Amino acid sequence: MSAAVPNSKPRLSADRLKELITPFVIDRSQHPLLIIGIRGYYLNTLGKANQNDRSIYDDALFIDSPFVTAAFNANTDPSTFRKGRGTGAAKGMACLQPGLWKAHQFGLHKGQYLALVQTKGQVTVMRDSEPNYEDTGMFGINIHRGGYNTTSSLGCQTIHPAQWESFISLAKDQASRIWAARWNKETIPYILIDNKGQV
Repeated sequence: MSAAVPNSKPRLSADRLKELITPFVIDRSQHPLLIIGIRGYYLNTLGKANQNDRSIYDDALFIDSPFVTAAFNANTDPSTFRKGRGTGAAKGMACLQPGLWKAHQFGLHKGQYLALVQTKGQVTVMRDSEPNYEDTGMFGINIHRGGYNTTSSLGCQTIHPAQWESFISLAKDQASRIWAARWNKETIPYILIDNKGQV
C-alpha cells in the first residue's frame, strides 16, 4: 500500500505565507531563504478529519526566498508510533515541535544524497510515551526524500519522492543565487507551523 498523497500541491500565496510566519519575527535580511512546514495542511481532506495523521503526505513544505515561493506535498511527522522512555536506547519516537529552528544546512542525508541536515543547532521534539515528553538535542531531524510506500520518517521532515528533485534543486538554486560559493555553508531556518484552521 502506498502512502497517501493529495492530488495537487498546496496552494498558499506568498502574502499569506508571510502573514503566517510574522509571529516568528525572523530577520529576512539575515535569513533570506526559509523552509516553512505546515503540519496538517490537509487536515480535513486527507486521512481522518480534524486529526493529525502519521504515514501520509498530509502536510506542506514551502521554499520561500526573495525570488520565489514554491509548495510541495510533505510529511512532518514520524511514520509510526513507538512509545518509550528517557533519552537512551529506549526513548520514544520523535515528532518535531512547531517553532523556528535555525538548525539546518545543506549536507548529505545518511551520507547518501543532498538534503537539508540538522547540523547547525538543537531542536525540540515530543517523544511518544504515556504521557508524551519533550526532548531537546541533536537528533538528525533532517529534511529529506520520503518514499512511495512510506513517508520514511523517524522524526524527519520528508518530501514526496516524485517532488523531491524539484524541491532540493530549487532550494540549492536559491541558496546559490543568494550566497554563491557559500550556498552549502549557511543556516537555512525551518519554521514548522501547526495548522489550526488558518490555512
